[in-house]
Amino acid sequence: MISAKEQAQESDRLKSSFLANMSHEIRTPMNGILGFAELLKEPKLTNEEQLEYIGIIEKSGVRMLNIINDIISISKIESGLMNVFLSETNINEQIEYLFTFFKPEVHKKGMQLTFRNGLKKKAAIITTDREKVYAILTNLVKNAIKYSDTGSIEFGYDLVVTPCMASLQFYVKDTGIGIPREKKKSIFERFVQADTGNKRAYEGAGLGLAITRAYVEMLGGKIWVESEIGKGSVFYFTLPFNSGSEENNPSYNTIPDHALEYQIKPLKVLIAEDDEVSADFLKIILEKYSRDVLLVRNGLDAVEACRENTDINLVLMDIKMSGMDGYEAMQEICKYNKEVIIIVQTAYALTSERRRAKSAGCNDYISKPIRRDGLLLLLHKYFMQKPL
Repeated sequence: MISAKEQAQESDRLKSSFLANMSHEIRTPMNGILGFAELLKEPKLTNEEQLEYIGIIEKSGVRMLNIINDIISISKIESGLMNVFLSETNINEQIEYLFTFFKPEVHKKGMQLTFRNGLKKKAAIITTDREKVYAILTNLVKNAIKYSDTGSIEFGYDLVVTPCMASLQFYVKDTGIGIPREKKKSIFERFVQADTGNKRAYEGAGLGLAITRAYVEMLGGKIWVESEIGKGSVFYFTLPFNSGSEENNPSYNTIPDHALEYQIKPLKVLIAEDDEVSADFLKIILEKYSRDVLLVRNGLDAVEACRENTDINLVLMDIKMSGMDGYEAMQEICKYNKEVIIIVQTAYALTSERRRAKSAGCNDYISKPIRRDGLLLLLHKYFMQKPL
């Protein structure tokens, strides 16, 4: 009875903690979105003030999206509904993509970002859940950026071989605020942050590291941290290495700054999107890189547009549309045009939807809300050409 009472009290405490955290973390960005949207209606705002307010709205929206994603993930984990989808994954490609993605943010803070790949590209292929590895690394690098204001951030992995097994040992090292000794274990629990106290200097619901630990354990690894107050932290995690290759050539890598300056060849683009605002947003981004942008509102019109315009290079395909949906439209297009690049863009962000989209014939996938930088990275991936 005493044990049951203590469990009930702890459950009640966690429930109260969850509600308090979520109330704070949801209301705060909503205050930024609604408050500054109202301020934008004020007459005679200067151009600088408008840009400042728009920037705050954008930042608040990203924060809100992160909270929603974390709530969905932790709920699926705790209800046992989070599945593991195994496939061949090139770890080097994921590391390099994250470096390219986070480099501008780190440099904006006046810091240096580096990465280390412990294996050659051909040897860095393992069977694991690609999306979860990406989420783990993203959470840890974002934390490093969040809690560091000067110095450097480094991430990567090494091959570790023991008599019992071989594994990849990943690390994310920062020169940030560090973690108190008594919190090194508890930071992997829900709602716990390294900077807890009366003054909250850093935003966040405290779910990121709990999700990260759960993902690592699902993939057969372990996670831990080494840290010193004022000197920074190093987060480590392992994943089983199931490749037979013995190639091993550790080296520091850099992606040249001019890589993203390579030109994207002029495209003819088809946007299949039934939401007018979303379609206009995509069109504005893509017009800079396109010789022509076509808009359709449903899957049937997308199929007909591809039949009539055989020179279309890129299709941005929404999934949920009236009549013929995106899945069926992709299958029809692929029957007579296997060269066109199809990128699914949808509000369905679950891994199962990604797998279904891939099987239907798409080349890649981007989740709503679509970020301009994320879309441009995909354009560089499929259509980049060196400048003359």
